[in-house]
Amino acid sequence: MALHGDAFSLPSVAARAQVSSSFDKTEKREIVIMKPGSKDIKVNILITGEELEELQKHTWSMAEAFGLDRRIEQYKGKNPIGLYQWDMDCLIDVLSIALDDSKEYPDHSSSGYLALKDLSERLKSEYDRNFEA
Repeated sequence: MALHGDAFSLPSVAARAQVSSSFDKTEKREIVIMKPGSKDIKVNILITGEELEELQKHTWSMAEAFGLDRRIEQYKGKNPIGLYQWDMDCLIDVLSIALDDSKEYPDHSSSGYLALKDLSERLKSEYDRNFEA
């Protein structure tokens, strides 16, 4: 998994957060979930409409993201979703890769591309506001 800048490293997050795992018998895969530490910041972001539709097309890219893929798949956009720094790192990187994929988005003026680009910019702005010193 690509990482957003140098702000994220598994050892530093693991030192603050608890990692637990369980086995999903229906999908025959292990599910790893990050549990936040006491000093981790949760950012609530509302993602709706075409932004959400486009984001959900890319959950397959989040397979190693501590359950984020499943949370995004199940998210309906009715209430804000709570994201921690490691969630936002993953989303920013996934969106960056998707937006750079000329096969996925050959037309940079398409509504899907523009929705994903807007979401990416909002996430980067929130990330900088909450996690950059």
